[in-house]
Amino acid sequence: MKRTGVLGKIYLLLVFVVLYAPIFYLLIFSFNSAGNMHTFEGFTFKWYEDVFQDTRLIIIVINTVIIALLSSAIATIIAIFGSIAIVNVRRRRNKNMLLALNNVLIVSPDVIIGASFLIFFTIIGIKLGFASVLLSHIAFSIPIAVIMILPKLQDMSPTLIDAALDLGASRRDVLTKVILPFIRPGIFAGFFMALTYSLDDFAVTFFVTGNGFSTLSVEIYSRARAGISLSINALSTIIFLFTLALVVGYYFINQRRSKLNGVGVKE
Repeated sequence: MKRTGVLGKIYLLLVFVVLYAPIFYLLIFSFNSAGNMHTFEGFTFKWYEDVFQDTRLIIIVINTVIIALLSSAIATIIAIFGSIAIVNVRRRRNKNMLLALNNVLIVSPDVIIGASFLIFFTIIGIKLGFASVLLSHIAFSIPIAVIMILPKLQDMSPTLIDAALDLGASRRDVLTKVILPFIRPGIFAGFFMALTYSLDDFAVTFFVTGNGFSTLSVEIYSRARAGISLSINALSTIIFLFTLALVVGYYFINQRRSKLNGVGVKE
């Protein structure tokens, strides 16, 4: 048993090394004054200055954040009502069918999804740009949010809703004062997962972006194809640190909430 535990720790360490070594390599060379990824000659902030002086890049970053926030918020709202509808389906066969349809966009290859959206938008006449990217991100974010919200709804006892109705609560009160507070952790988890997927997505976005509109992932890909530039390293480092700050902040918020709930239960 001890040997198995040691091997497990070694395996976990190797996984973390494989995952994070390229990121730290990229981070370190973002401060390289030599301008290449081979020899580190000196420390400089030049590549970060280039990023912040690039007006076009800043606009693309703003576009990416707006798309991510809007698509995640809309997808989460739709996922809440979709999850409630799935839970309320009585026939198991119909419920399984809805769950299977929900999971199609998750298990399907991104390239197929992107090509499908491109064909769909071309047929119905939607111009490729902000609208097409937003609709695509909403579409693939909904199943992700549903998967995070649905387990919380399934954990909720139906007697809570019955008790609220017996006490004279309206359907709206049941939704806003009973269901939503209970599934709040799932809602936040679904929103942040959708936000992460939207910020990271490249394959789908690559198909549905048009001339004059781009997101960060597509822009980084375009610049990387043009040749190695350490401004890409600097930009990637900023995104990584920002994402890390969000994850750490979310973790501490959850920890504080758990402590407050623990104090409430004790009282």
